[in-house]
Amino acid sequence: MTSRYADLSRAQLATLVRELLLIGQLIDRSGMAWCIAAFGREEMAQIAIEEWAASSPVYTRRMQRALGYAAEPGEGDVVTIFKGLQLDIGAPPQFMDFRYTVHDRWHGEFHLDHCGALMDVEPMGPDYVRSMCHTIEDPTFDATAVATNPRAQVRPVHRPPRVPAGRTPHCAWTVRIDPSYPPVEGIPALALVERSRAATTELDPVDPLDEGAADYAGPLLADLDLTAFSRSALVRIADEVCLQMHLLNLAFLLALRARTRDDGAGAAQHRTIATKQLTGIAGVAADRIRRALDLPADADGATEVLRLHPLLNPAAYVEASVGTRSVTVAPSAAHADSAWVTLVGPGSTGPLQAAVRAVSPYLDVEVTGTAEHWTATVVTREEPAEEPDEVAVTRISTGASFEFQPRRSLPITPVHPAHA
Repeated sequence: MTSRYADLSRAQLATLVRELLLIGQLIDRSGMAWCIAAFGREEMAQIAIEEWAASSPVYTRRMQRALGYAAEPGEGDVVTIFKGLQLDIGAPPQFMDFRYTVHDRWHGEFHLDHCGALMDVEPMGPDYVRSMCHTIEDPTFDATAVATNPRAQVRPVHRPPRVPAGRTPHCAWTVRIDPSYPPVEGIPALALVERSRAATTELDPVDPLDEGAADYAGPLLADLDLTAFSRSALVRIADEVCLQMHLLNLAFLLALRARTRDDGAGAAQHRTIATKQLTGIAGVAADRIRRALDLPADADGATEVLRLHPLLNPAAYVEASVGTRSVTVAPSAAHADSAWVTLVGPGSTGPLQAAVRAVSPYLDVEVTGTAEHWTATVVTREEPAEEPDEVAVTRISTGASFEFQPRRSLPITPVHPAHA
């Protein structure tokens, strides 16, 4: 199936990809607040570890293959790892401002000049900072690296809590690959995510004859210039980034299911938290997409936002058709995975309402049909609706209002001596 992003211009796609990467990062801002309320801070941290460790190896390998910088198993180097981070919802550009140093193929470093995630949790106190920067980061950095080389180790030079207060860069890490290191193994949930329909979804291939870069096989760039990619490549990247979000969510649902009772009450709690997560990110994502693409704040604009929204993309994974101020969803691979779209329908309109009301508080949706085959029609109300609590919680993140700045794209050359 042709991508729903295929009719956008090259400039629009470059803008949208950047937004989608940041939206993916904000999924946790939407979901983890409800996990803290239900299970506490320590269990929230374990959910985050399982979520990222079970999904990032899958989508990292997908992007490597899509953009032609994949290495043979066990032979990936630090440049391959760093390229993957630049196209990872866990490290959206500028909001998570990674700065890379390459000493040689097997030794590198990175530091964060700005960590938006730290800005979000630092006001909550040092315990939350340690949960994110120690408890969560240690296993998830290694899990991301294992997609490239299981003998890669990502280790801190320094990291928050910041001493002295306000220290910059916010953190610094080394990346070393050595055959003597014990190989990192994936967590059990990774095998389940690898068997999902999302993990194996086939997307439109990149057209090598399209104007612009068709891959990222060349040098590592300090700041990836998305406008340098061809329109075809950007369509593929946008679809891959949406799949990253779906894979992250599937891993989140697995972690959540492991912590809810195996009965009706547990199933209800599982669905409630999952729906709150989706509602929060649906609203913030819709707002950022509309503003980034300068779409009208009316019913037509809301319909276009829904067409481009990660909830309903990529088209090869979520079956949907767009009509005049309406969207119709049919059974698809996403339903087989019990993905986001299964949380929406005639009996659960909250996520769709959050999305259209982020475009305008006067908008609403009327949903008809069945749980797997439904039509949502965008309508206008006389009175504005209040922003849902789930969206307000997600907006606490500095990422909700983050503004990107122009950057030059310069190649990174190895520095010497080889490594410390």
